Amino acid sequence: MLKVKVKIEGKRFSIPVPYAILNLASLIITSKLLNRLINKAIRKNGSKFNFPEVDRKDLKPLLQGLSNNSGLILVDTKLKDGTEVIVKL
Repeated sequence: MLKVKVKIEGKRFSIPVPYAILNLASLIITSKLLNRLINKAIRKNGSKFNFPEVDRKDLKPLLQGLSNNSGLILVDTKLKDGTEVIVKL
């Protein structure tokens, strides 16, 4: 489970993200329909940038690697104003 902890002005938030939701998000991100909609919106604004198409088979090893390395800290940021963000597997 991916754990996101945020501390802002003395308030703490902890957001657990199960791997099932990450897998579902990868299905949505890799869908051809979403890719077409994003590229259509980008072209509508006049930009020549194209959102790259990502294959599900390319993301699958990444998600499996995340589940194998539990306890690993991905992001640990502390700002001068006291804001802290920690993303941990």
